[in-house]
Parts: sequence; C-alpha cells; structure tokens
Amino acid sequence: MALVGTLAARTLVLDPNGNGATRWEDCLPGRTDLPRHLDEIPVLGITPFKARDEITIPGWRFRRTRRPGQGRLTGRPTIGLLLVLISPRASDDRTAAQSLRDWADFIHISHIAAAGVPGYTMITPYEIDGDGPRFLHFYEMDDDDPEATFQRMTPLVHQRLDREDFITWTGHPELRIDYVSTYRLLRG
Repeated sequence: MALVGTLAARTLVLDPNGNGATRWEDCLPGRTDLPRHLDEIPVLGITPFKARDEITIPGWRFRRTRRPGQGRLTGRPTIGLLLVLISPRASDDRTAAQSLRDWADFIHISHIAAAGVPGYTMITPYEIDGDGPRFLHFYEMDDDDPEATFQRMTPLVHQRLDREDFITWTGHPELRIDYVSTYRLLRG
C-alpha cells in the first residue's frame, strides 16, 4: 500500500503491536542516542479515522491539535517517518503542558521547518486522547533513508541559530522524551 500525501488525519491510532492501515518498521532498533520512557516499537501500525467512527484497534488514540502542521508538500509519497512522543515532566500540570506545546510548535518544530531539511515534508502535531504520551509529532519524509534524513536535521538547524537560540531549540524545562525513532513504510 503506497501512502501518498500526508498523514494529517484528524484522529489516528498508534498501535505498538504493528496492526494498522499502514505498518512501519523501525530503522534503528535499540536506539540509545536519545532517552526513552517507553518500550521498543519495532513495527508501528497507524490507523487514521474520523472521531465519530468506532475503532476497536488497541493502541494510543491521538487527535490533531488546532495548530497547523509545518513544512512543505512535495507531491511524493510519505515513505519515512520520525515518530516523536513527548510529555511534560509535571504530567498533571496544564500550564506546564501548554508551555511545552508552545515550545514544540513555535520554537522547535518551527526552526526545523525553516531549515528546509532535504527529505522532510510535513511535521504534524497531535495530542493524546486518553492515557499515554501527551504529545505526538509526525515528521513525514519522502526520502528512502529516514534515519539519514533525521541525522541531517540538527546540523542544518544549528547553522541557522546563534548559540543561545540553539540551546533554547534543543530543550524545554518541561520536556520529557518518551520515544523517538525513525520508521520506514512496510509495503505490501
């Protein structure tokens, strides 16, 4: 199944058991270069659905935030993903969650989109609809080597920012990284 365009569905289910309308394979299993608070997800299933649809697939349900995705549409199929799951350190603090959400949208993601990283297309923000990691960001890629595309990102953003802005871009006081990894679309 070729995935064309963008994953910017209003609501979707992430299934760490690999069930879903599309299935994605982790490009770097056992990743140790970034912190994780969740178990490994070797095959990820993604199912978009409308909020009114009844869905019986187990997994985390995320809904798009009201803020738009950032990036560009190339017309090429989305064949790679960077999956980023984050939560505020103070999980029950709404102010902390909003501060983290604002940093992610207006600083972190904004600078990535502005850098025009080759291979990146859209970056779409979601929020949990239930229990699980609070925020999800899909970094869609049209490059057949999602891990190499991901590795190009930080140096390109770093070139654009002075030291202080780069430090602000790299983290937020409320940031807890739950999971980060690159995925390649499994076809057929």
